[in-house]
Amino acid sequence: MADVLAYAEGCFTGSPGDQVGVELEFLVHDVSDPALTVPIARTTGALGGLTLPGKSVITYEPGGQVELSAPPGPLPAAVAALQEDVDRVRSALAAAGLTLGRSGLDGHRRPLRQLHTPRYDAMAACLGEPYGALMMCSTASIQVNLDFGADPFTRWRRAHLFGPALVAAFANSPGPVPWFGSWLSGRQAVWLALDPSRTAPVGAAHRAAGESGGQGHPAAAWADYLQTAKLMLVRETDGSCRQTAEKHRFRDFRQAAGRPPTLDDLAYHATTLFPPVRPRGFMEIRYLDALGPVEWPVAVAVSYALIVDDDAAAAAAADASAVAGQWAEAARCGLAAPAFRQAAVAVFRAAADALPRWGAPPSLIDQVTDYAVRFVEPGRSPAADLLLETR
Repeated sequence: MADVLAYAEGCFTGSPGDQVGVELEFLVHDVSDPALTVPIARTTGALGGLTLPGKSVITYEPGGQVELSAPPGPLPAAVAALQEDVDRVRSALAAAGLTLGRSGLDGHRRPLRQLHTPRYDAMAACLGEPYGALMMCSTASIQVNLDFGADPFTRWRRAHLFGPALVAAFANSPGPVPWFGSWLSGRQAVWLALDPSRTAPVGAAHRAAGESGGQGHPAAAWADYLQTAKLMLVRETDGSCRQTAEKHRFRDFRQAAGRPPTLDDLAYHATTLFPPVRPRGFMEIRYLDALGPVEWPVAVAVSYALIVDDDAAAAAAADASAVAGQWAEAARCGLAAPAFRQAAVAVFRAAADALPRWGAPPSLIDQVTDYAVRFVEPGRSPAADLLLETR
């Protein structure tokens, strides 16, 4: 039997530094008509054989979204390298009459799955319609991967504390979403509508119970999350995958599979869980909407500064605490809600002060400042611009 607590504790070790790695997802559109379906073969044809100077890896999501996964590094170098890679991808797509999307949710096309693998088949069956299909085929995000540093649990708690304020500040996927109405982060609405055993924040049950100041011990909370999350599939010895009954949790693995789980089974199960922050020996911040090919460095820089810099975290903590845990409200209203605007203003000021300490170039700091002036200070999430374009 896999030792779940030992595995969970291991997920919080292994990255004591201050590096950042970034994964960018983009919807892909035809330049002439964003409502046209773009066959994934057309995208892969445009990008096939492309050499990226920053060493990012290009992969594809089930609906044909492009993902660039950049290697980790110090903040200034990581952002600069990925910017160059994004520019190369944009140029290659433009030559094929394609362009990268600027939103976190496809408002032009119905979800259409173009990749079929045993994992994706099981995921589609497990997550169901319409939200499973929307998540897999119609969403795009920015994922910021951070080292845990010398104090993993402090950074873990900061990632959750500042999460709702950052969701509101970067809400860029306006609805409407089926049965939800209009949200400024429709992508978050989709995630909230999925199986909460695999998408809710880690430790939500502990916080609801008021344990340990509403936080709980992160490793113990992650172990509990792993045990109680629904089991999506079981991998057989021949490499095939078998779906399991909806009622089965990981703690029921023996009943579902007819054998006890191995450590590999547990590790694979963890890859089928999608909380807003996920520990993997480093920390994945998964709650940020895609911002398009130009403004994404702002989300990376602000998130990094808040979580890694002690002074920035302390300066913004009080205002962020006022909206902590309000994930749904952040996604629904964005910065239109005064408390979220106040929290975001504090967050951006603290981040701008901290970035020079981490070697951020003036161009990146100016980009953060310009974003604050354009969106944060007036209380406008970027989704507001997308809504104006559709009217």
